[in-house]
Amino acid sequence: MTDYTALTVETSGPVARITLNRPDTRNAFDDIVIGELAAAFAQAAAAPQARVIVLAANGPAFCAGANLNWMRRAADFTREQNIADAGGLAAMLRAIHDCPKPVIARVQGDVYAGGMGLAAACDIAVSVDTAWYCLSEVKIGLIPATISPYVLRAMGARAAQRYFLTGERFTAAEALRIGFVHEVVAADALDAKVADIVKALTSASPAAVRACKQLVADVAGQDIDDALIAKTVQGIADIRASAEGREGVRAFLEKRKPSWLA
Repeated sequence: MTDYTALTVETSGPVARITLNRPDTRNAFDDIVIGELAAAFAQAAAAPQARVIVLAANGPAFCAGANLNWMRRAADFTREQNIADAGGLAAMLRAIHDCPKPVIARVQGDVYAGGMGLAAACDIAVSVDTAWYCLSEVKIGLIPATISPYVLRAMGARAAQRYFLTGERFTAAEALRIGFVHEVVAADALDAKVADIVKALTSASPAAVRACKQLVADVAGQDIDDALIAKTVQGIADIRASAEGREGVRAFLEKRKPSWLA
């Protein structure tokens, strides 16, 4: 079990909750936060009872990007040191994105710069209506390179074309309009909405949820050619023949709850 200093990690029933817990620094990244997030997601992914992971934060901001002290240290890095440093962030974001279990971002406050990558790497994002969003890197002479694969998938290239280049702040309503988040609610409704989504995820077949997450990764953006069609045919055949696939269909036909709900 890892001892966390920047996070709290707890599992209750089927839900693992990973919470950024440095409100005094607006939950900004440094090497400690990055390392602990990577370890926490590895721990949650391996926990047999956990079926859903909720990524949350304490304080007024969800994540304000890079910690200022970390940025001061990095200012004198060589190119090789910068590559190693960015590699740690990239590995952490990929651990979230590639986690076999669904991940919900519970966004209770502002999301800036690298924090945008955190939210985008999650499968589902629920935001309070008062949160502000910003890809602010260009304002200090940088680019959102490491987070770009996840942010581009979340908001699309056309919206990224604007917000990468301008560094403008935008509202939660705009984040919803461009598809960066899935739901926007009042602060007092945030936990209820997250709970609704958790219930939906835990009511579904665990194996099917994992397979659907992989399906999106495999199919999104691909050409519809013979190879892709063959892959999707194989995918439905495999899940139909699986234990949970057979159990789910039988339960539906027999008008009973499947084994994962019994």
